[in-house]
Amino acid sequence: MRKQPWLNYLILIIILAGAFYFLYFRPKSAELKNLRAERQKIEAELVELRAKKQQLDKIELEIATMTQTLKELEAIIPVKKEIDVILRKIQELAFDSRLNILRFAPQGEILQEFYSEWPIPIEISGNYHNLGIFFDRLRTFARLFIVDKFAIKALPNQTDDLTIASSFTAKTYMFVEETASKQEASAKPQAKAGKKQ
Repeated sequence: MRKQPWLNYLILIIILAGAFYFLYFRPKSAELKNLRAERQKIEAELVELRAKKQQLDKIELEIATMTQTLKELEAIIPVKKEIDVILRKIQELAFDSRLNILRFAPQGEILQEFYSEWPIPIEISGNYHNLGIFFDRLRTFARLFIVDKFAIKALPNQTDDLTIASSFTAKTYMFVEETASKQEASAKPQAKAGKKQ
């Protein structure tokens, strides 16, 4: 039998190709497959994170809008009362309307569920036209006021500037802070327990 050197080369090439496949290509192929699976997983997480970021951006925008709305509402119904600011503002409104404040007697707060009502009985004197200007200015005041128990009467000795006297209760409102209402609620049972002893 004659030697066939090309057959030896063919066997050697097959052995090297098999060694290359089993020792290098197959592990790299498995690694590549794992990398593709990991990439798909990371891309799915990225899509999910982008969706969550859009939701977060939307929530942050809503929070900013609500914060702005809260600031606007706090001007109308603030968290705490400012007696001196309200007294000064009402005096300014009355003075600008050419009215005289005869009585300004703020009363105690009346607590409700999440707000408190603060009635302020007021007596003023002046003329009818100026009283209308005063109420119009009170209506446009930044803080919410409701006029209750309104009464008006003619003065016995009238002048051009003094023809009527009026009495009414201006009610304003304040938000009750949660911490304060919780402290008051917890203090009430303790006070009752102290009385029983």
